Amino acid sequence: MDWLYTAVGLVILLLAGDSLVKGAVNLSLRLGVPALIVSLTVVAFGTSAPELLIAIQAIFDDVPGLALGNVVGSNTANVLLVLGVPALLAIMHTSECDTRSSYLQMIAATALFIVMCFIGPFTWITGLILLAALVAMLTHAARAANKHRKANADDEEEVEGADPNLGWPKIALLLALGIIGLPLGAKLFVDGATNIALTFGISETVIGLTLVAIGTSLPELATTVMAALRRQADVALGNVIGSNMFNLLGIMGVASLVGTIPVDPQFLTFDLWIMLLASLMLIPFVFLKMDINRIWGVALSALYVAYLVIVLV
Repeated sequence: MDWLYTAVGLVILLLAGDSLVKGAVNLSLRLGVPALIVSLTVVAFGTSAPELLIAIQAIFDDVPGLALGNVVGSNTANVLLVLGVPALLAIMHTSECDTRSSYLQMIAATALFIVMCFIGPFTWITGLILLAALVAMLTHAARAANKHRKANADDEEEVEGADPNLGWPKIALLLALGIIGLPLGAKLFVDGATNIALTFGISETVIGLTLVAIGTSLPELATTVMAALRRQADVALGNVIGSNMFNLLGIMGVASLVGTIPVDPQFLTFDLWIMLLASLMLIPFVFLKMDINRIWGVALSALYVAYLVIVLV
């Protein structure tokens, strides 16, 4: 049954990821909002749902360290794995996307998070600070969307894969199926894979650092794969940037309100800096207008495999 749960979870993730991308690009068309803005909000929040559910459950189960480890591990996987694997299937033309503003916000969120880790532990005060930063980010995104809508009031933006005749009920259904299906698929996959790993004698700590982090990043991976195949580079890159910001500010913000989260010394000496380094690797695609081609895909994927080897050893 565990193998079946794992397989079904993967299928649900792929279908839900496709549904979320379709819904997001059609929503952007109907609202006159760039697909990038939608991917930074609706898509990012939807694909981060598994991390949020696991973080809250970890607090209730009195294993708060799992919440922190999952967020840090997922953010690293989001850049190296989630952008690396899709690039092996199709070139992502990120050179056509303007993600400079949102990327700088992600780096700022990463820096704030690292500072909070060194101050540690995470308490309700930390949670309020992180959530306040998230509100500021969302406010900026709303203003950018409004500015874009006014500037292009007479222009019809062509978004590949969007259907101008798609009604609001269908758009809402696509988004709902994606947002509901992604965490469901992730849970089935993580539960099945975890049980399989335990059967083979792998420790729960290693499972948390690898399978849980990868499993909760599968929604981002599924969404990004579908976005890459549909040539929606803005959705792919925006999804990763938005998800990373939401993981750091939203998930850790909410989790910190639920309970106190201690910071393991290992995070201060290794994991946080790997997460930051992975985030800085997006600079060529954001500022130098480079596409994420197959060579980059191999490089990013290989770096993530190397990271897993170090963690496992």
